[in-house]
Amino acid sequence: MALCQDLSVALMSIHPEYANKILNGSKKVEFRKWMFSNVPSIVIIYSTSPVSLVVGFFTVDRIDASDPVSLWGMYKEVAGIKRSAFNDYFRGAERGIAIRVGKVHKLLQPLPLEELIGSKRPPQSFRYLDFDLCSKMITSNLASAYL
Repeated sequence: MALCQDLSVALMSIHPEYANKILNGSKKVEFRKWMFSNVPSIVIIYSTSPVSLVVGFFTVDRIDASDPVSLWGMYKEVAGIKRSAFNDYFRGAERGIAIRVGKVHKLLQPLPLEELIGSKRPPQSFRYLDFDLCSKMITSNLASAYL
């Protein structure tokens, strides 16, 4: 698919609670402790155990890097996470990033990880994917797109 030739794609492991919130539109930002070396245009959502499936993907609207206190101030209204969980995650970290979620696409039929990447082993945090895999996701069984 030609669209994918200009995109950087990352497969990201996300806890099921937060994956569901991204898919239903109530979580508009994903927090991480590290910056990407190559900022993705698309993040494919792998919902971790007990779901253990690829459930959808989202476009990256933008990425903000800052100290955790500032990130919380910017995004607390759309974070989809409690302040205590946010503080626990960033405990001891001086910097973090906020990945602003753009358009969200949910798969009608979630994919086993092995079908997507040929392995049952999920990335600990994220893994870059090639454009052929991006094409497979985009042309697969999309259920919906949220703005």
